[in-house]
Amino acid sequence: MTTAIRAAGWRGVIEAYSDLIGLPAGCRPVTLYEGGTPLVPAPGLAKAAGLDVDVRLKLEALNPTGSFKDRGMTVAVSAAIHSGAKLIVCASTGNTAASAAAFAARAGIACAVVVPEGKVALGKMAQARAYGARIVIIHGNFDQALTAVRAIADTGAAALVNSVNPWRIQGQMTAAFEIVDELGSAPDWLVLPVGNAGNITAYWKGFREYDAHLGQAGTQTRPGLPRMAGFQASGAAPIVRGQAVPNPETVATAIRIGNPASWRQAVDAATDSNGFIDEVTDEEILAAYSLLASTEGVFAEPASCASVAGMLKMARQGRLRPGDRVVLVLTGNGLKDPETAVSVSAGGAVECEADVASVSRAMGL
Repeated sequence: MTTAIRAAGWRGVIEAYSDLIGLPAGCRPVTLYEGGTPLVPAPGLAKAAGLDVDVRLKLEALNPTGSFKDRGMTVAVSAAIHSGAKLIVCASTGNTAASAAAFAARAGIACAVVVPEGKVALGKMAQARAYGARIVIIHGNFDQALTAVRAIADTGAAALVNSVNPWRIQGQMTAAFEIVDELGSAPDWLVLPVGNAGNITAYWKGFREYDAHLGQAGTQTRPGLPRMAGFQASGAAPIVRGQAVPNPETVATAIRIGNPASWRQAVDAATDSNGFIDEVTDEEILAAYSLLASTEGVFAEPASCASVAGMLKMARQGRLRPGDRVVLVLTGNGLKDPETAVSVSAGGAVECEADVASVSRAMGL
């Protein structure tokens, strides 16, 4: 599907890729016209990497609730409604809660979200509240929240819409389709943050299935497959460490997860693609956060910037070659976490009197 077609008649990922998503016949989409996000060139980041590489940003912050979660949520909620669900539930570090609450409101059903106390960015909590979700704050971490909601869903009392729900993966893999549609082939590298690991799982599934689908269609050259590079925050890097982290800590709250539900699938994605999963420090994440905003004019939440920090680390390690096409997945909007923006922003505010001379001096003129 070309960019022009998407711009002219985009109606959400289910309509665009229904044959590949595979929802049951008669399932009516619950959609906010999610997906169709742009792939933006980032020459400033390429220069910062010190290499002649083609860097593109997949701006998932332009989904309706400001994160990539909407791709999977439209499919998961549509399937839940089709099966008769009246309540959806999820555990969340923030973005899943915001997305689930929005799509539940769209569908006219109830939503309950379980979040760890003091571990969710303000913007995401504000969204979940505005959409009308019942918010349950536990004295524990995300992994404990997920254990609780899985147990509740197993009783049949509610439909679980975390990424352990396979419909979530079916929706999220559409981002890989869009990348291929725009570039004409897979990039050399797909770089993205890793938290609960559903996204790296979905992208790899998407690239593999689209390669096979286009090959079978015989309408164009098969697009090939990228190498997958996933990055965890050092304080929440169980896959890198090879063991669960009981008390994960990182400024990147969206990936503050100590025991990813899709751990095995993420490792398979990295291994099968001849890629890897590594870690970046909070200092590297925040440096990338500031660099991205000041160089490219893109404001992404800290977790998103694990991909930027990761790409810069790859450049230092010599993993990138001149001419490589590298897509960095930016998973969420910077406005989701205003506290971090205020605390690390390079820009400052200057107060002055209201006359022209005072304003001119304050501007440094």
